[in-house]
Amino acid sequence: MIRRYPFTSVIVLLLSAWLSAGMSTAVLAAPDPTEQLRPFVDKILGILTEETLQGEENRGKRRVKVMDVAHERFDFEEMSKRVLGSQWRQLSNSEQGQFVDLFTKLLEHAYIGKIENYSKQKVVFKGQRIKGDRAQVETELVDKEMVLPVSYIMILKGSEWMAYDIVVEGVSLIRNYMEQFREIIRKDGYASLVKQIEDKVHELEANAGKPDTTDLLIDKKRS
Repeated sequence: MIRRYPFTSVIVLLLSAWLSAGMSTAVLAAPDPTEQLRPFVDKILGILTEETLQGEENRGKRRVKVMDVAHERFDFEEMSKRVLGSQWRQLSNSEQGQFVDLFTKLLEHAYIGKIENYSKQKVVFKGQRIKGDRAQVETELVDKEMVLPVSYIMILKGSEWMAYDIVVEGVSLIRNYMEQFREIIRKDGYASLVKQIEDKVHELEANAGKPDTTDLLIDKKRS
């Protein structure tokens, strides 16, 4: 005896099969965060070790090249949202754009200032953890004398894993700034925060190549 199915049931079955196949394909096609991060790290280290970019006289040119590459894998807008928290939503589109530009300049010194000291070390990828659209890629900078753990915290946007935080030896770059920024806003307001970041960026630009002081953003007179 031939069993007949109502037309609507057939449509539902076909749709279910199509959706299931689509979801399976999406899962299989999901990009791998480590494989996307690896060429980015190689590019950065390639710039830092490039023979024609060595020496203090080439520092500015070297940093411009690093930051050009950094925009390929760092989500500076996401970083800015996270460090400002609720303050971000109170800003106009123009103010948000201005803050992203300013904070990116600060991160240029914070990030590049640190990795310039470790450009000769070997980078070892230790593993990754993925949960939904978030991932953490564990790496180590290794040489004969030391091992420096560096983790990249990433978010999936479209088909690209973008880094929005870096954790060096257990210390989150973004969390460190977030705590400082929120305290400044609470005490003195957002305008004061912008002024202090501007002052810090100018200080870092004037003292490029000297010991890093990016963790001293808050005015010492107010501490």
